[in-house]
Amino acid sequence: MRLVVDTNVLVSGLLTPFGPPGVIVGLIAGGRLGLCYDARMLAEYDAVLHRPSFPFGEEDVALFLAQIRANGELVPPVPLSIRLRHPDDEPFLEVANAAMVDFLVTGNLRHFPERSWKGVRIVSPRQFLDQFDDSREALNKSFPSAAQGCAAKFGGVSHRICEQNKTALLFCF
Repeated sequence: MRLVVDTNVLVSGLLTPFGPPGVIVGLIAGGRLGLCYDARMLAEYDAVLHRPSFPFGEEDVALFLAQIRANGELVPPVPLSIRLRHPDDEPFLEVANAAMVDFLVTGNLRHFPERSWKGVRIVSPRQFLDQFDDSREALNKSFPSAAQGCAAKFGGVSHRICEQNKTALLFCF
């Protein structure tokens, strides 16, 4: 299944790997979900992950973004016929629409005008997992299953621990 994931979900998933956003990040890392993105989204991921308020090191961010480039799907966006209240969220909906994904997962539902846009369901991480076919299995196994899938697909898994708050980050290479 392919989807679009808002920056807040990726960051939350990296900071709290065992909550719903973390399960989603683990499923992406394990190859069970395909992340669709464009250059603007990748630039936002990069800028936000480099903020001093987050404990992510330069090498960790570079590996994470490289994984997205290698395993995600770069999608040319289709401009929206409407303006969103928060213009920074428009690339996510444009890519979701262009890629014809089923889900755009965000922690900011209020930033989007509807819960569905041209067939794209706009949902929270919890709502996505409730609708995802393997959600019970994903929640039960969480990162261990993603790590096994990642190891099988990419040949290795590296768990990096951020020293500031001991946050576990999963990177495949």
